[in-house]
Amino acid sequence: MATKLIIKKTVKPINRHQRCYLRRHRKTQIGCTSPAATAVIDSINKSIYRCQRSILCLFSRVDGRPGTRGFKILKSHESANNLPNQYSLFHDRSGKPFDQMRKTIVLDLDETLIHSSMEKPEVPYDFVVKPEIDGQMLTFFVIKRPGVDDFLKKIGEKYQIVVFTAGLREYASLVLDQLDPERRLISRSFYRDACSEIDGRLVKDLGFVMRDLRRVVIVDDNPNAYALQPENALPIKPFCDDLKDVELRKLGEFFEGDCEKCEDMRVALKEFVGRD
Repeated sequence: MATKLIIKKTVKPINRHQRCYLRRHRKTQIGCTSPAATAVIDSINKSIYRCQRSILCLFSRVDGRPGTRGFKILKSHESANNLPNQYSLFHDRSGKPFDQMRKTIVLDLDETLIHSSMEKPEVPYDFVVKPEIDGQMLTFFVIKRPGVDDFLKKIGEKYQIVVFTAGLREYASLVLDQLDPERRLISRSFYRDACSEIDGRLVKDLGFVMRDLRRVVIVDDNPNAYALQPENALPIKPFCDDLKDVELRKLGEFFEGDCEKCEDMRVALKEFVGRD
């Protein structure tokens, strides 16, 4: 092991001329930093910067909730028009320009227009879709709600149709291709990535669909789905396998009658839901 020798030297007194020289020399060194000192300062600055970023990241999570899976937490009064990139979430199906002034009907998919199951149902099913999800090929047996084909065709003549589902795109897009194979009836579709998660519930914000909420109605079997705009909602009984179901026939009569006459669709909707 190397040893260090400490040699003590006699300290000589500094005379007046030497003190003046040292003061002048010290002043000339102000502002001049050696490379080693510069490296130390840079290291300190980087540490401070990293600390600031950590603090910012910590407080940016305060308003979030664990387990939100990347969804933004929305308050009931918050408008979707204030959210970034909201129109990147829709998928055009018909290829026609979307008219913000035309009355629009937003339809849920599962348990509203169809019912699907990974187990073969006891009643006759209409078609099968096989989406690949997370690298695994799955099989779904799909039963169409009675009257769905006629319902889509009739209301598609007077309204824009949008499908807004909490289902994954890999699955739901295949179902829509079966319901609207020529892509003429359904103008746009929104999938799970367009839903907002509020208190663990997937909510469909109609602000993503239309700027003027007077001109849009959502049909859904799940009340949580329209929690942000309940005055725009037309509840429907969930469909499973009842082949005598007549819900879509009743809705068709409403959309072809009272709803078409009202400038504000919510006015006709309120009367219809109360009467029903």
